[in-house]
Amino acid sequence: MNADRRQDVPEGWRTAPLGDLCDIQAGGPALRRSEDVPDGVPLVRPADLRHRRISPEPGMPRVPLERARDLSRHRLVADDMLVSRTGTVGRVALVTADEQEWLYNSHLLRVRPHDPAQTLYLVAYVARRATGDWLESRAVGTTGMRSITVRTLSDLPVLLPPVEQQRDIGAALASVDEKIRAHEDIVRATGALRDTLSDLLMSGRLPPRP
Repeated sequence: MNADRRQDVPEGWRTAPLGDLCDIQAGGPALRRSEDVPDGVPLVRPADLRHRRISPEPGMPRVPLERARDLSRHRLVADDMLVSRTGTVGRVALVTADEQEWLYNSHLLRVRPHDPAQTLYLVAYVARRATGDWLESRAVGTTGMRSITVRTLSDLPVLLPPVEQQRDIGAALASVDEKIRAHEDIVRATGALRDTLSDLLMSGRLPPRP
């Protein structure tokens, strides 16, 4: 279903702009390489958003504690959502308790649902291909540098079933996401094992089994 369509709404469902359901805030600080410190507050980037969760890439930047104290309005809390506003616009991730108090950079938008019970459903809704197409069609800029604004994301029409159905749908899709992440972890660990085994076998340090 196209995110623009208002027809064919099931009985008992309704549509509402995302901005009516959430507080949406523009991106946080940029960080120069010289400011990055190993013991600072993690700064989330679009590259860290994978499979609807925050999965930090190697070299994740960290903001000095002194500076982070002045950025309280950009601190994340559990059940926030992060949405990429540049590059691949519309990439989304749920913030969990593990990322509480982290910061997010200027290429992301922070979305805070008024009702946390709706969070999983809204994460799944924003992650839909149709939603991505809707946002991409409204992104501005040149190829590779396209972006969306707070206003654009706020205008996104969201199709809402009754609250209990929202919870069931959100939980079901979150469960699938967990399975995807678990399989990816297995693939990553198996790939690392293969690399180690290859080095051992091809250096003569481990004889192959007959």
